[in-house]
Amino acid sequence: PVRVFAHALRGRLASGLAAAMSMAQLDSNAVRRKREDGETDAAPGEQEVGRALKALRSDASMASQWPPMSPPPPGLDDFDALLPPAARQTPSSPQSALFRPPVDQGTKYVVVSGGVCSSLGKGVTTSSIGALLRGHGFRVSAIKLDPYLNIDAGLMSPYEHGEVFVLDDGGETDLDLGNYERMMFLSLVRDNNLTTGKIYDHVIKKERRGDYLGKTVQVVPHITGGITEWIDRTAQVPVDGSTLRPQICMIELGGTVGDIESMPFIEALRQLKFSLPEKSLAWCHCSYVPEMSGQKTKPTQHSSKALLALGVQPDIIVCRSAEPLNEETRKKISNQCNIPAARILSAHDVKNLFHVPRVLAEQHVVGLLNGILALDSLDITPARFMSRDIGFRSLNDWTSFAKQVDLADEAADVVIAFVGKYNKGGGDAYQSVLAALHHSAVAMKRKLRIDWIDATDLERPQQPTDDLEGKERMLSAEARLRAAHGVFVPGGFGDRGIEGKARAAGLAREWKKPYLGVCLGMQVAIIQFARDLLGLADATSEEFDKENKSQNHVIVYMPEIAKDTMGANMRLGTRWVEFTNPEKSLAAGLYGGADRIQERHRHRYEFNVAYKAKFEAKGLVFSGQDESKERMDIIELNQSEHPFYVAVQFHPEYKSRPGMPSPPFLGFVAAASNPDGVQDVVANCRRKGSSPHWTPFEI
Repeated sequence: PVRVFAHALRGRLASGLAAAMSMAQLDSNAVRRKREDGETDAAPGEQEVGRALKALRSDASMASQWPPMSPPPPGLDDFDALLPPAARQTPSSPQSALFRPPVDQGTKYVVVSGGVCSSLGKGVTTSSIGALLRGHGFRVSAIKLDPYLNIDAGLMSPYEHGEVFVLDDGGETDLDLGNYERMMFLSLVRDNNLTTGKIYDHVIKKERRGDYLGKTVQVVPHITGGITEWIDRTAQVPVDGSTLRPQICMIELGGTVGDIESMPFIEALRQLKFSLPEKSLAWCHCSYVPEMSGQKTKPTQHSSKALLALGVQPDIIVCRSAEPLNEETRKKISNQCNIPAARILSAHDVKNLFHVPRVLAEQHVVGLLNGILALDSLDITPARFMSRDIGFRSLNDWTSFAKQVDLADEAADVVIAFVGKYNKGGGDAYQSVLAALHHSAVAMKRKLRIDWIDATDLERPQQPTDDLEGKERMLSAEARLRAAHGVFVPGGFGDRGIEGKARAAGLAREWKKPYLGVCLGMQVAIIQFARDLLGLADATSEEFDKENKSQNHVIVYMPEIAKDTMGANMRLGTRWVEFTNPEKSLAAGLYGGADRIQERHRHRYEFNVAYKAKFEAKGLVFSGQDESKERMDIIELNQSEHPFYVAVQFHPEYKSRPGMPSPPFLGFVAAASNPDGVQDVVANCRRKGSSPHWTPFEI
């Protein structure tokens, strides 16, 4: 019936258009005769044409209410065959809208869930699919749904949850949003990370205001409804640097299917699918296929059935396995999970994660999504901003970079002594830092090797004669520090390991070993500098001197930060950093000679400017500061005194991207790889000029 109606509608449009054109021709002849006779009133003919076009637009709007039909084979478009010969030529604007009425397509959604166990790579899968869709010209966004009750990740332990990723607007979020930004080249906002705590807080506040008019507030429909409203609102926010609404929103569901805490999110997503038009939401489910005398499918079968029991039939299953899925395994999963075999994708182990987009592309994941979501109906006309897009887009970009990573892994090592507090938490505690170091090592064509040194191991024993084990541990850590090519000190909170970090900064300065400090890494460098060169033996930070024993707090609490609460109570998000002397500054040179940049901050303490003159008299250069010129954001030593000694108060790792390594990290790894060649790297950065990624005012 729809096809019959469509043919009838096409006939109506064709006949109406022919009538309009005939009327326009008659009116234009009449107007021409009037003008030849000296008359100038052409309004009646134009008004008739306008009325005819308005009527046809009404017909076109009726057609747009029906689902679009499949495009006919080339040369067999019966729509064109219905038109008179004179009308088959492409009309000029605005009549062209009558032939193919533009349809304002709603946002499409791709949900990625996980089963069997955690740490399957849902974030990498989400990012890789998003990167491929972006490469096809679609505008993408991403949302992470986290089932925990915390409002955000700001107060969560790095040991349990990994790093806290900070966004431009100051949102403290899950580390997966860092994956999204790096792989899809986005700039997300705090609403792109929705937790159970956030949605309950949102709903309870509405209840307290009386928004529910006395109704009994329940998980269904109020919590689930709040989730769908949040997703719908956030999915409309541009996050790619343009002002255009995203066309596709990737949604990662944290946790594992079957967890009690994730039930409201699954129900909300189920409701979302059926509240949208057809072909608006695709569900990708990540599962695990263990290798136990052959590839076993039972975990995937049970995981898929658990999801089906909640009312969701996955469209695609992504199987994590050590080796590529064999055809027998694929067919068995297809048969048991009621999914076509072509939609069972293999996500097997690869040399580096940048091969994952290629692995998924070779299995036609975008083509599968096109069949599920009708992506070919979306307009992919490049927006004006894309002409300045400097991120990876095509599959060739990712394949080429993956090969660069492979080549770097075969090159000579560059060893970085990583003096951290949360080393036992594994790489997740410093994921963005490791990514920035890796991006820089690839750019320098060197293999990155991290030597994890616990900051407490570098602390001097309080009783050296009695604690022989502690002294031996300290000497061993010092030897590893000396053997490394560069010393890196990351951020952190609390006083544990502070003396070890300060010693690392001091030893790197004394040994003239390349040093980069981030956030706390800058503060401990200042503290040790004050002790060694200013003669202030009790120099410390207010953070580590709760009893006020020291008379020299070179690091102080920021006055505008409240002391009675902790959550989201810091200097957070993107801030301007201005260079005091960009022509001579090493850091400014790495940023392409920019006068000022934007970087993301996350700290409560800052340098005490009352000591600035004393530090400068001893050779420490405060090369970067905020707009008020009261907050010091970058310190460095002149290269005549040290090959590379730079520390920053902000977190440059958050904006590092594949192929676009963070400038401070690039300079640091370059100096660690070849201390004598860092000047060439800086000169090359100056020749290239500043990048809009760090100097957005130039866009």
